[in-house]
Amino acid sequence: MPKEIELDVRSHHARGVDPFDDIMKGVKELSDPGDTLVLINTFEPFRLYGVMEGRGFQHEAEKMGEGHWRIVFRKL
Repeated sequence: MPKEIELDVRSHHARGVDPFDDIMKGVKELSDPGDTLVLINTFEPFRLYGVMEGRGFQHEAEKMGEGHWRIVFRKL
């Protein structure tokens, strides 16, 4: 069964903390096709898309409201 990790990093941004390391910790747990990271963020993370693509993930992004994005990264 595929794993799913949800990571809400909005509080990181509110504290002025870069969430990249925490995101990568979650990604390390996802190695099988279909494994998913659901990222809740304050903005659409365009630069992260290339990083995740390089690790074998595709993404879908949806703006849920002002300052609230839901991005699903799925391992291919």
